[in-house]
Amino acid sequence: MINKPVLVGIGNIQQQEKFKDLDEALILMDKATKKAIADSSKDIINYIDEIRIPKGFWKYRDPGKWISNNNNFKNNPITYITKIGVLQQHLINQAILNIQEGKINASLIVGGESRYKMIQAIKDNKEYKETSLNQNPDFYVKADADLNLDEEVKELSKMAVGYYAIMESAYRFSKNEKLLDHNKKIAKLYEEFSEIAHKNKNGWSKQKYFAKDIIKPSDKNKYQAFPYNKLHCTSWNVNQASAIIICNENIADKLGIPREQRVYPLASSENNHMISLIQRENIIDPVGLKLAAKYIKDTLISHRKSIDYYDLYSCFPIAVQMFCDSLNINLSSSTSITGGMSFAGGPLNHYVLSSTTQLIEKMRKKKNKIGLITGVSGVMTKQSFALWTNNYIDNFSFEDVTSQAKQIDKPKALSAESSGTGVIVGYTILVESNNKKAVIYAESHDGKRVILNSRNPVVIKEMENVEWVGKKITFKNGCLV
Repeated sequence: MINKPVLVGIGNIQQQEKFKDLDEALILMDKATKKAIADSSKDIINYIDEIRIPKGFWKYRDPGKWISNNNNFKNNPITYITKIGVLQQHLINQAILNIQEGKINASLIVGGESRYKMIQAIKDNKEYKETSLNQNPDFYVKADADLNLDEEVKELSKMAVGYYAIMESAYRFSKNEKLLDHNKKIAKLYEEFSEIAHKNKNGWSKQKYFAKDIIKPSDKNKYQAFPYNKLHCTSWNVNQASAIIICNENIADKLGIPREQRVYPLASSENNHMISLIQRENIIDPVGLKLAAKYIKDTLISHRKSIDYYDLYSCFPIAVQMFCDSLNINLSSSTSITGGMSFAGGPLNHYVLSSTTQLIEKMRKKKNKIGLITGVSGVMTKQSFALWTNNYIDNFSFEDVTSQAKQIDKPKALSAESSGTGVIVGYTILVESNNKKAVIYAESHDGKRVILNSRNPVVIKEMENVEWVGKKITFKNGCLV
């Protein structure tokens, strides 16, 4: 007997009220869960056997058990907390596979953030309190390795923006685009994303931004890591939560869930091969990304289908561009249904749940549609693709390309030499204590990688106006000469 996984319930919550009316993340996740239950069937609570939650900024150990008890789930569901560094799509894939293999009847996947409330507490001089949940979940899921090397953290810290900005510079150079022309291009794309988010009822930003607002640093659009300003970056200071309920179609039939409410997972692929950015042979074209994309493209070809709706992960512009290249599609506003993570909101570690729920809502209004959601973990370290259809086509198929990627994509060694010559493969400029510092990734004369810095204002000014990727350089004691 075939167990058909089907998505039957979605829930989205967003709050932008005054501090006293804002909820903590636990309550946001509970409210999203209640919405997903109401969207499917009140009796779905009798069949949920597991709850999967991506870890956020919050300190709760096991919000899943609390949500289960608060909603009277009957089967004492197994609870999972998935830590940062694991693809968000992985939670959905594991739930689908468990249903398909007959291990469970239904799964709840839910995530939420309340950083907006945390910030309002600081602004209003209020105390931010979280419910104390000290019981551990049944399972913690974490990544196999750290996302960044100590050498990278020393220069770039752990904030993602610097790493993505370095990739942006390498991408710009690979396309042979002039620096200013490229910056105008990504600003125009994000202007279009802003328009989509403005019209999106689930979009965080209600203000429309134009390319001229995005490309130019200002008090409200602060310089982050050249060429990125604040409006290029994911906006995680939100009060948002999203929930998804997936079940065996036999349960959906038993509960009388309408056919038009059902959306089916068709295929998904994941790349979990972890190489730090400085050690990647090609920092903008990882093998795992290409393999995972190929699986999705081959699936579409085999079913003679094409994609109607896209939401490409958009933490920074380079992510959108790399996904477009992997799928052989044009860079355009049609690559986002939400308006992107800068404007629709990019809650830490659960945006894929948000984009998936919004895709499902959109697909329910039409027949015979295919939607694609992509995801990222780390510094474009891991990538995922997921195809959904509102008309059952075939059993869900899944491919983890990690082993294949490991065989092909080997990490480059770091140079032990602190002085020498090399070629720049990517760079960015950060602001530290009101002073600018350039961080440079280079291929040294010994064929290994090296991380350099420069605080020379003349060099930094030129780097902001003229392309330095591909330039031959000399370095001494870890600094650009």
